[in-house]
Amino acid sequence: MHREKGRDKIAHVRTTDEQGFRELTDTYRHELHLHCYRILGSLTDAEDAVQETLLAAWRGLDAFEGRSSLRTWLYRIATNRCLNVLRDAGRRRPPEPAPPFDPPEPSRRGEVTWLQPYPDELIEDRKPGPEARYSTREAVELAFITGLQLLPPRQAATLVLRDVLCFPANEVASMLGTTETAIKGMLQRARASLDKHRARAAHRPSPQERALTRRFADAFTAGDLDGVLRLLTDDAWLAMPPAPHEYHGLEAIAGFLRVTMAVPVPQGFTMTPTRANNQPALHCRHGEASAGLMVLTLDGDRIRAVTRFLARK
Repeated sequence: MHREKGRDKIAHVRTTDEQGFRELTDTYRHELHLHCYRILGSLTDAEDAVQETLLAAWRGLDAFEGRSSLRTWLYRIATNRCLNVLRDAGRRRPPEPAPPFDPPEPSRRGEVTWLQPYPDELIEDRKPGPEARYSTREAVELAFITGLQLLPPRQAATLVLRDVLCFPANEVASMLGTTETAIKGMLQRARASLDKHRARAAHRPSPQERALTRRFADAFTAGDLDGVLRLLTDDAWLAMPPAPHEYHGLEAIAGFLRVTMAVPVPQGFTMTPTRANNQPALHCRHGEASAGLMVLTLDGDRIRAVTRFLARK
């Protein structure tokens, strides 16, 4: 009965205009956006992918036979649009920024330089399905999103479709143009790889996160290097997408911050608490101009990782 009603709506839209189609698909726009962000790790690319998905759906509406739900059909288009983006390496990698100082040698160069934060106000805390392996908010945290970027694209798409969105294996196989057996194998490999990455980045959010975030902001804006370091775990990480430089451990982070804090901070520099990717964050500003976002990964009463997203120009 539900599918018949959906077919009736589609049939009606085919005889009307683009406004009717927009009203029909607006229900799914937000969840498609979050889906594309999970696979792509970039807010900008996710927005483009959703626009392309809806345009492709509108143009292909006559070919939709109603064998699946409208939602499943849209996810199929969106997933394959994302896979096309992932094949285009030139589009995914933003130019490496040139800092106004000579940074020390990084601990390593990160691979996921296209990573962007996802504002908490865009996250809908929906109750996951009974087969979901991850909660809605857990599946948008930076460790999860970064881990997805390190997987082969089809493995990442399979994991999101099966373990986050709970699409049946046969529907995922149809979406990706493969077999259920292949889906099962990709899912097992994806789970194993993601679990290893998330174990390395594990954290336990502290009830005192607001106070800890404020203490970090006060020390950072005051140029208090020792104060900042006292708030970090011994094995803390500092990363700065889209720059690939990553610094691991207090000594490496101290070396980097010592150089950056030597550069005079413009008057009016502020750090305002906010949230992104279901984690505490600080919005950096020089007066009215955005200077990027710092997302903090907490471990008890200390900070295990600082991800500084530089302002995109």
